[in-house]
Amino acid sequence: MNIVEGGKVSELLRDIPIPKMFHAKQTFPREVIRPEDIPAVINEQMGQEQFASLIKPGMEIAITAGSRGIRNVDIITKAVVDFVKSRGAYPFIVPAMGSHGGATAEGQLEILAGYNITPETMGCPIKSSMEVVELGVSERGKTVYLDKNAYEADGIILSCRLKPHNAFRGPYESGPCKMMTVGLGKQKGASLVHSDGMDVIAKNIPTMAKVVLEKAKILFAIPCIENAYDETCKIEAILAKDILTREPELLKFAFGNMPKLLVNETDVLVVDEVGKNYSGTGVDPNITGTFSTPYATGGIKVQRTCFLNLSEESHGNALGCGLASAITRKIFDEMDVEKMYPNCITSTVLASARIPCIVTNDKEAMQICIRTCNKIDREHVRMVRIPNSLHIGEIMLSESYYEDVKNGKYPGVEALDEPMTLEFDEKGNVITPVKVQA
Repeated sequence: MNIVEGGKVSELLRDIPIPKMFHAKQTFPREVIRPEDIPAVINEQMGQEQFASLIKPGMEIAITAGSRGIRNVDIITKAVVDFVKSRGAYPFIVPAMGSHGGATAEGQLEILAGYNITPETMGCPIKSSMEVVELGVSERGKTVYLDKNAYEADGIILSCRLKPHNAFRGPYESGPCKMMTVGLGKQKGASLVHSDGMDVIAKNIPTMAKVVLEKAKILFAIPCIENAYDETCKIEAILAKDILTREPELLKFAFGNMPKLLVNETDVLVVDEVGKNYSGTGVDPNITGTFSTPYATGGIKVQRTCFLNLSEESHGNALGCGLASAITRKIFDEMDVEKMYPNCITSTVLASARIPCIVTNDKEAMQICIRTCNKIDREHVRMVRIPNSLHIGEIMLSESYYEDVKNGKYPGVEALDEPMTLEFDEKGNVITPVKVQA
């Protein structure tokens, strides 16, 4: 693709003013488990007789690890591994991430390594394979598959995160049931879960999870939940027989701890960094409003959105950029369609992988969004800038919000300084940090 710096596009955007912006702090409820306390919490949960008694000496236990950027995932996984060892059993880790990692065993190992989950750091083997076994058929007629290594173990512990999904709504979204059916289903199983579309996946997940619970050796789940600051705030062990009852209750708790952009509406949203470590669609649409399907809603109301950088942890998977209005050439050049398209083929959702407008740098990404907004005063454009969709405790807001913030219109939002001109380097990339520097 011919993206010409200084060409006609640059000429059309050159004089579009970018508003002055100020740093702001958002305050949310902050129940938290400190990283150093996580092993003790996991030991307390798994140490209850109803859980500990399921792990017997000599058993081979499969422990799941997913592809999302879960806070403290290495600490959590290691604590689960260590507890299993303390019972005289032999743990191993299974990448439970459907088609992620390019739908290859090697790619899934690469993702785990990016989260510091390796045989060396965890002190146990990692068995990565795309091979599955057929468990049976759900009441909706869907064949259910499970990772072969996990199936052949003496027991399976579901370690995962529980949170709202980014493309559908239902009693079971991202959590143990999805881990059983999509994550442990690998590419073959994940494809069947998604095959009816995102309007039906909320029915497929629990009905297929029932088959897994009946046919596989699920011992228990130990999901974690994060607060609005992307910190671990709850870890709870759930017996296999209680998963279908308890998961919807915990999902309500997770919804209650979600962050949001408290100004509620804006003209332009600028996201500094996107990637699979932040959300399956690069950014969490529950924050940004950039949903890939019509089956989930929420987030900030916005006209235009631009993404500036792709995270290193995403390994070239720029899924979600198709939902932006504009991206930079930096992101385009780092895209790896071999990592992106397997996810789309599996989920049947193509919108996330479309190519939006591509411009040469950060400044032009902001300018093209401002220029193409309708029915706004461009001299007083409302613009919100966030570092990513997981960390929005500190953000930047354009000058048009300043007086309202100072006057308390947005409870929970505090101005940290006065509006200032954003600074860009010689390449046109923003160098003013989102967070106030100490």
